[in-house]
Amino acid sequence: MVSEDIRWQQRFNHFEKAFLLLRDAVAIPVPSVVERAGLIQFFEMAFELAWKVLKDYEEAEGFSVRSPRDAIKQAFEAGMVTEGHDWIDALEDRNLTTHTYNEATAQAVEEKIRHKYFPLLEQLHAEFRARAGR
Repeated sequence: MVSEDIRWQQRFNHFEKAFLLLRDAVAIPVPSVVERAGLIQFFEMAFELAWKVLKDYEEAEGFSVRSPRDAIKQAFEAGMVTEGHDWIDALEDRNLTTHTYNEATAQAVEEKIRHKYFPLLEQLHAEFRARAGR
C-alpha cells in the first residue's frame, strides 16, 4: 500500500520542528540579547509555517487561500483556531519584527510571544498532531 502524499502533513512536519525550537527558546527565563533574537526568529519561522499549514489544509479541503490573513480567517470560521484577533496580532508583529530590529520592540514582542502567541502556536500544534493521527 502506498501512503498518500499530503502537502499539509509535510508542512506540519516542518512546522513541528520550528515549534519545538521555539518551545525551547521560550523556556529560557531571562534570555540574553542573542537568545531573545533567536526566540523572535524561531517565532517568525514557526508562525510562517503555521499559516502555511493552515493554507495547505484548507486548500486540501477545497478552499482558496490567497494570504496569511485569509488562512487565519478561514481557520477561525472552521474552528481550527479560537483566538482570531490574537492570530491577526501575531501576523502584524511577525511582519514588524521581520523588517526592523529595535531592542525595545524586541522586548515587547518577546513578552507577547511568551504569553500570547506561543500558546496559540501550541494549540495549533496539538490540533494538527491530532489531525495527523499522532
